[in-house]
Amino acid sequence: MKKKLVSVLLAATVVSSMLAGCGSSESTTETATEETATEETAEETTEESAESTEEASEETAEETTEEAAAEEEEEFVTQEVGDDGIKIWVADNVVDFTKEQVAAFQEANPDYANFTIVVEPVGEGDAAGNMITDVEAGADIYAFAQDQIARLVTAGALEEVAPDNVDAVKSENDAGAVSAATVGDTLYAYPLTSDNGYFLYYDKSVVTDPSSLEAIVADCEAAGKNFYFEINSGWYQTAFFFATGAELTYETDDQGNFTAANVTYASDAGVTALKEIIELQSSSAFQNGSSVGAATNVGAIVDGTWDAQAAQDLFGDNYACAKLPEFEGADGQTYQMSGFGGYKLLGVKPQTNEEKLAACDALAAYLSSEEVQIARYEAVGWGPSNLNAQQSDAVQADEALTALAEQLQYTIPQGQYPGDYWTLATSLGDSVISGELTVDSTDDDILAALQTFQDTCISYAQ
Repeated sequence: MKKKLVSVLLAATVVSSMLAGCGSSESTTETATEETATEETAEETTEESAESTEEASEETAEETTEEAAAEEEEEFVTQEVGDDGIKIWVADNVVDFTKEQVAAFQEANPDYANFTIVVEPVGEGDAAGNMITDVEAGADIYAFAQDQIARLVTAGALEEVAPDNVDAVKSENDAGAVSAATVGDTLYAYPLTSDNGYFLYYDKSVVTDPSSLEAIVADCEAAGKNFYFEINSGWYQTAFFFATGAELTYETDDQGNFTAANVTYASDAGVTALKEIIELQSSSAFQNGSSVGAATNVGAIVDGTWDAQAAQDLFGDNYACAKLPEFEGADGQTYQMSGFGGYKLLGVKPQTNEEKLAACDALAAYLSSEEVQIARYEAVGWGPSNLNAQQSDAVQADEALTALAEQLQYTIPQGQYPGDYWTLATSLGDSVISGELTVDSTDDDILAALQTFQDTCISYAQ
């Protein structure tokens, strides 16, 4: 039986124009699973996006085969909608929340009450691949991870943000999220969150000056406490390299193939960054890692929002958060630690029906609005990109999100990276941990290691 395989499917939920008002959500603020998945965009989503469409289809086929055993003739497809229907893809844990918001939108906007709206659970990690596989069968509005935007634009799966909405999106959301939603000079998506990245958790009875890396390390050494930073991770490692001005980015085509690499690690900036990593590793307080749950005797740790509760439990009354610190490089200059930032975006598919396109844009603008971003934070803990929402009492009371928001001002949105990059970055960090590169290594030795690293990174796009 012919099967149209678009995504790993669950039962779709239809929200009709008859729905009025919105009910209360019973979702709890459990973000560890969702946010960890987002963090792993650095190591998983990139690999997934480079995989072929055939692999995704095979996974779906396996699930379809299992279902077929129960009902041999059943066909599994996403809900089809016509010109009077709008299909939305969001992560499973916000499906109910999105249904409620759609109902509220239609109640407040009777001009769009004639549209039947279908909400399906397709996560940010899968949405881009599914859209590129079959744009026509894909969702009209869908959430996706920011590292997929270039592929989606090239594949014709993203409509530009409606001209009437551009100024509002740019002025109402933080600069990092707006940058993540932009390709070239064109805004292609509505920012949903600014909540993926890393920052400093620390014990305020130990660390007296969280703004200085040298001071943090000295305080931890004096107190006999550990300072955790995962220097052999391509996700965390960039905090040093991007701080000094070294670059590492890739360009891809619509199939996720890497076509060009911009890498400047083999430079004075790269040497300064790697020497600082080596200096950190030489401290008696240093421990390699980034998971509060796996850390012991902690004075400070660089981690993300997904471990906020664990950090609170660990530090108790001494729990505190801050953006990443500055460090003084071997060249005598001071650098603010940087790194990757991650964002969730909401895209609209191009439409031939202008009335439907207007409805999609209006709905996307509403779902990414200040009011809904605050409500989404309260329902599932997603950190807002909207500037006013970030200043709300609820979000401001969240110390981890506040620290991350400050740190994201110094990061770059993470794009797509080859799977081999993450392995290579681990090897670079391991060369420091193993003692292959030490504080006694010459600049020439360090530059040679970086040249090998850079040449290998570039080879992934050739």
